[in-house]
Amino acid sequence: MKTFLILAIFALVASAYALEESERVNGENGWYVPQEDGSFEWVDMDVAEEWMEAQEKLEGRGLTTVPVNFYLYTPKNPSSSKHIYATTKSISKSNFNPAHPTRFVIHGWTQSYSASMNKDICSAWLSRGDYNVIVVDWARARSVDYATSVMAVGATGKKVAKMINFLKDNHGLNLNDVYVIGHSLGAHVAGYAGKNTNGQVHTIVGLDPALPLFSYNKPNKRLNSDDAWYVESIQTNGGTLGFLKPIGKGAFYPNGGKTQPGCGLDLTGACSHGRSTTYYAEAVKQDNFGTIKCGDYEAAVSKECGSTYSSVRMGADTNAYMVDGDFYVPVNSKAPFGMIN
Repeated sequence: MKTFLILAIFALVASAYALEESERVNGENGWYVPQEDGSFEWVDMDVAEEWMEAQEKLEGRGLTTVPVNFYLYTPKNPSSSKHIYATTKSISKSNFNPAHPTRFVIHGWTQSYSASMNKDICSAWLSRGDYNVIVVDWARARSVDYATSVMAVGATGKKVAKMINFLKDNHGLNLNDVYVIGHSLGAHVAGYAGKNTNGQVHTIVGLDPALPLFSYNKPNKRLNSDDAWYVESIQTNGGTLGFLKPIGKGAFYPNGGKTQPGCGLDLTGACSHGRSTTYYAEAVKQDNFGTIKCGDYEAAVSKECGSTYSSVRMGADTNAYMVDGDFYVPVNSKAPFGMIN
């Protein structure tokens, strides 16, 4: 209740003193924050940062709770999940196998563990062989208020880290075999998970990391390239729902990273934003996204990187050992989206 009261107070302040529309630069001096109905409301950066500080104080006093659940899929139960807990009894009764690589998958705002992105990414990895795929379900993501979900990102990430640490310390999980894959707000949850593990996870994949209420200039408050041994970002709706500036050590810009072909007018950006999960699942399964190396992200956005394909494939396992920089990714308007056979 206190969280909602704080939000209400700051919303009134924001509406009273917001920057003029001509002065607004999304992500630089404020954000267009998505609403449940698909519209956006402007919030100045200083007002939003006060929200975050207020929430951190509440968390420090133990006044917030963030329910987080974990669902395990393996080759033995590829379509029927096992609800697992950070207890020896729960893990021992599940099909978790520390000899197999582990993939955590984290949804974004308004979604749950049953979201299609989780099913697609889970299916893609299990089609590759023996993996533990753990889908993270965080209930606060389903708040109709985006800001409330943002405020739960840090605590959610810490709970994911707690599960990773438990599996590592008690059940033989090898951090070198761990990927944490998150979409939108879930990408930043993955970042906080990486910041709080006892040791460094191998890879984090940020699927169009959410822009509203996250500052590029505060990497400790969002997913950044130091949160894992390798961080890859697939940026598909940059400047609206996702970041345009590069987030990962390897930053990939399908169709230039702002809008995606086949999405039509896409005024809310939801289609382009969601394409990052579709592309990633296809990349895991088919390894078919060729890339063109760019001098910087501006060249990727303006599609001025030439026409010579590099040896790098977006979403490839080998990227952790060979990728550093920004890449333009040509894509089709319908499946298969990748252009390389």
